[in-house]
Amino acid sequence: MARPHRTARRIGTVRGVACFLALFIFQYSRVADANSLTWDECNHMYAGYMAWMHKDFGLNPEHPPLVKLLAAVPLVSMPLQMPALLDRPYEKEAFLGGKDFLFRNDANTMTFRARMAASLITLLLVVFVFLAARELFGTGAGFLALGLMAFDPTLLAHGAVVTTDAGQSCFLLVSVYAFYRYAKGPSAGRLAAAGMAAGLALASKHSAALLFPMLAALAVVEVVRRPRPEPGEAQVAIGKRALRAAAALAAIGAMATGVLWACYGFRYAARGEGRELTPSLETSLRRVPSRTQAAVLAEVARLHLLPESYLFGWTDVLAKSKGYHSYLFGKTYPTGLWYYFPVGMAIKSSLAFLLLLAATVWAMAARRFRQWREILYLTIPPAVYMAFSMAGGMNIGIRHMLPVYVFLFVLIGGAVWRLAQRNRRWLYAAIALLVFQAVSVSRAYPAYVAYANEAVGGPKKVHEYMTDSSADWAQQLKSVRRYLDGRGVTSCWFLYFGEGVIDYRYYGISCKPLPTADSLWIGEPADAPAAVDGPVLISAGVLSGFEFGPGRLNPYEQFRTMHPVAAIDSGVFVYEGHFEIPLAAALSRAQKAGDLLKKGKIPEALGEARQALAFAPDSVPVNATMAGVLDAAGQRAGARPYYEKALALARIVEPEFQEEWISRLENRLRETGSAGLVP
Repeated sequence: MARPHRTARRIGTVRGVACFLALFIFQYSRVADANSLTWDECNHMYAGYMAWMHKDFGLNPEHPPLVKLLAAVPLVSMPLQMPALLDRPYEKEAFLGGKDFLFRNDANTMTFRARMAASLITLLLVVFVFLAARELFGTGAGFLALGLMAFDPTLLAHGAVVTTDAGQSCFLLVSVYAFYRYAKGPSAGRLAAAGMAAGLALASKHSAALLFPMLAALAVVEVVRRPRPEPGEAQVAIGKRALRAAAALAAIGAMATGVLWACYGFRYAARGEGRELTPSLETSLRRVPSRTQAAVLAEVARLHLLPESYLFGWTDVLAKSKGYHSYLFGKTYPTGLWYYFPVGMAIKSSLAFLLLLAATVWAMAARRFRQWREILYLTIPPAVYMAFSMAGGMNIGIRHMLPVYVFLFVLIGGAVWRLAQRNRRWLYAAIALLVFQAVSVSRAYPAYVAYANEAVGGPKKVHEYMTDSSADWAQQLKSVRRYLDGRGVTSCWFLYFGEGVIDYRYYGISCKPLPTADSLWIGEPADAPAAVDGPVLISAGVLSGFEFGPGRLNPYEQFRTMHPVAAIDSGVFVYEGHFEIPLAAALSRAQKAGDLLKKGKIPEALGEARQALAFAPDSVPVNATMAGVLDAAGQRAGARPYYEKALALARIVEPEFQEEWISRLENRLRETGSAGLVP
C-alpha cells in the first residue's frame, strides 16, 4: 500500500509545481505585454540577432551571448528590415543600431516574442529552486520557496525582460546545487553537470565569474569538515580530500571554459566578415584603472585563451566599475556606496520576505535550523556575491542582487519548513505573509520595477530613495500613451529616461523631447528652448538628476522640489506651469556645435556655441565647447580663456562630479598642437 501512496504524493507534487509554473507564465506574459521596452533591451535583441545571422559577437560585448541568443530565436524567422552597420564605437553601434532594428520593424511583436523566449530561463530557475529546496530540506520547503518567488517584485520586474540577471541567477544556483550533489556523491555525471552549469553561468553575465570563489570556499568547507565514513569505509585523509577538491574545481573550470567558447562559436574574433571592434582592445584596455588587470587581460588576449568579445566585455566592466554615480535617499554621490545594496534590498524587498528572512536568521541563531552543510551552501555564495558587489561601484539597480535573492528563497523555504514541522503555527504565519506579499506586490502592476515595500511608502515613494532600474527603466510608454489620450493632450514636453535608445514616438506619444544626460551622450538631438510651458513629463531616472550630478550641474533641478500633478506607473511625473530651463537650452546648442564641428562646419558651430554661452555662461561643458570650436578654427589664443574658465568652474562647482572634465581640460591646456576638445 505504500507505493500507491508515494505515487499519489509524487503526482500531487508535479501538479503543484505545474500550477506554479502556469502562474509564472501568466504573470510574465502580462508584464511582457503591458510594459514598453526597457533601457537595454533593444541592443540585447539586436546583438542576439546579429550573432545568429552573421556570427557577429561584436555588438554589446559587455554582456556574454547566452541570453541574447535565446531571446533572438523567435526573431530569426521574421522578415525584418535591417539597419546598416556603421563604423561607430561598439557601445553606441549596439544602442543606435538596436533602436533602428526594433523601430523600423514591428517592435511590439518582436519585444513580446523575445521576452517570452528569455523568460524560459526564469522558468528553469523556478524549477531548480524547487528541486534544490526539496532535495535539501523537503517538499514543503520547495513549495514555500516557490511561494516566495511567485510574487517577488524583483523577479516579476526582471524575469520576463531581455537582460542577463535572471539567466545568471539561474545558472549560479544550478552550478552550486550541482556541486553540492557532487560533494555528497562524487560521480563523473555530477561533475559534468557542475561544469556545464558553470559554463552557462559564464555565458550569461561577466559577474558570474564570482562562481569560482564561491565554489572554492565551498570546497574548503568540504575539505575541513570530517564526515563520518560509511560502514566498512576508511576515513579519507585531509590532504587527499584537498587534492580531490582541487581536481574537481579544475575540471569544472575547464568544462566551463569549453562551454563558454561553444557559446561564441569556438571563434576568437569578435566579429566576422573582416570587421573589427572600435575602439580596439588595446585602446579599450587603457580605460581599465588597474594596470595589473589590464596586463592580465592583454596576455589572455595575446594567447587567445578566451574569446575576444568576452575579453572586451571584461574590459568594459572593469573600466566602468568606479565610474557610476550613486543615488540613495534623494542624494547623488560621485562613486559607489558600500551599503547601497543592503539598504536597497531593505527598500525593494517585500515585508513578507524581510520578516521570513529575519525568522530564518533567528532559527539558525537559536539552533532550530541546524543543517549546517546545506546552510553553508546557501549562505556562502550570496555572501561572496554581496561582498564583491558592495566593494564595486555599479550602484544602478537592485536587479543585480537577484542571485542573492535566489539562494535566500531556498534558505528561507528550508528554515520555515523546519520551524513548521515543530509547530504548525509557523506554516500558517508563513502562508499569511505570502498572501500579504501577493496582494502588496500585485498592486504595483505593471510597474514592478518601481516596487517598494509599505515601510518606506510603497511604489509612489521609491523615486525619492533610488533611481535607474530600481525605480524607472524607461518601460512606462504604453501607460504614458493612455494617460495622454485620456486627457486629449497633444502638445507636451518629455524628459524620457530612454531618450536616445528607445523611440517613444513609436508608441504614439507626440511630446517634444528635451535633452537628457543619455541623449547628449548618445548624440540624440533635442532642440530645447530656454523656457517651456507644461505639461512637462519627466521620467524618475531623469528627475533624480543622478546622471547630470547635483545642484547646478542638473538642468532640471527645480523639478525635484515641485509637486507633480500626476504620476504614471510611479515612474513618469507630470508637471504643469511655466519653467525656465536655460542650462538645458545651452547643452542642446553645445551638442549641435559639436556635431557641426565634426562635419567641418566651423562658422555654424561657432554660432551655436555662442548661443549656448549666452544661455549658460557658467557651464563647464558649454565653455569647453566654445573653446573647442575656437581651437578648431585656429584661434588658440581666443580658445585658451574658455578652457581656463571651464577648468576653474570644474574645480569649484561640485568638483568631485567633474573629475573627468578636470583631467581633460588640464591635458588640453598642456597641449599645444593637438585637435580641439569637443565634448
